[in-house]
Amino acid sequence: MSREELTVALVIPLSGPAGVFGPSCELSARLAVSELNDTGGVLGRRLRLLPVDGGGPPERVAAEVEALVAIGAVDAVVGWHISAVRKVLAPRIAGRVPYVYTAQYEGGERTPGVFVTGETPARQLLPAMRLLAGSHGVRRWFVVGNDYVWPRATARAALRYARACGGSVCGQEFVALGTEDYSGVLRAIERSAADAVLMLLIGADAVHFNRAYASFGLHHRALRLSTHMDENMLMATGAAATENLWAAAGYFETLATAESLDFSGRYAARFGTQAPVLSSLGESCYEGVRLLAALVGRAHSLDVRTLLRAGRAAVYEGPRGTVRLHGNHVEQPIYLARADAFDFDIVAQL
Repeated sequence: MSREELTVALVIPLSGPAGVFGPSCELSARLAVSELNDTGGVLGRRLRLLPVDGGGPPERVAAEVEALVAIGAVDAVVGWHISAVRKVLAPRIAGRVPYVYTAQYEGGERTPGVFVTGETPARQLLPAMRLLAGSHGVRRWFVVGNDYVWPRATARAALRYARACGGSVCGQEFVALGTEDYSGVLRAIERSAADAVLMLLIGADAVHFNRAYASFGLHHRALRLSTHMDENMLMATGAAATENLWAAAGYFETLATAESLDFSGRYAARFGTQAPVLSSLGESCYEGVRLLAALVGRAHSLDVRTLLRAGRAAVYEGPRGTVRLHGNHVEQPIYLARADAFDFDIVAQL
């Protein structure tokens, strides 16, 4: 605690399919750090970010972060990265430094010292499926996702949710990260006569799928719902391929609350109009830094055991409004939005 700086490893995708929203993640986190430093930092120490590419193979990412922790180069870990990375990383740094994981994910993370700001299926996916079943008569769901823990676990949850909503899952396909050819998947969707597609694809993979989906003409037949679709991915997809595309998340850039509008203004003032698009996934890293600061400030310590005793009732004000920690997960409102060219039109709070 004698050092003047508190160094945070910011583990975000700077390569691979998720790299499309990595710059938004980094700038959102940098905004949080600059605002905290302008008001005295954390425990009197200035924060400093050390970016780590979380888009690589999980073992390689985990080994790099673990090495930084082992030599005392970082005091905490924050960031958006896929669950496959978190699954390998969390046990390696458990109890050594606080770890704030910001991605929407499959749920169930209980490793000591891991705190989660992201959405989980029970709060995000189930109410979205229920609303679309009621408003659009969706009964037959087809699941397409990348082949790793988050899509697989979420797809299992979707089977239960579809039945709870009076419907069923009529098919599912899982593809490797980095897939660009979806012709076989699209033919399977067409044969299934699905009303809707639950899309559990990451970053650029979702972009390629959306373009192919529209080219195949399926966007007129079955809506798409994603729990991982941000504004950067929307722009990369193109307006013609976003028709009938829905997303559920805790934040959208078009969220018309005082907190969100103020955040958008500060982001633009800090980084300019040509900065990477402010996105729901990028904004999560702002939340991660703010949650870390709230935890440490409440506990007056970086020690994980002290954080676990004193930090679980942490509260802070952010772009998503008042955020409270319940256990090791934040409680937050979730919204359902429909893509409108390059923006999201929020239609309901779930």
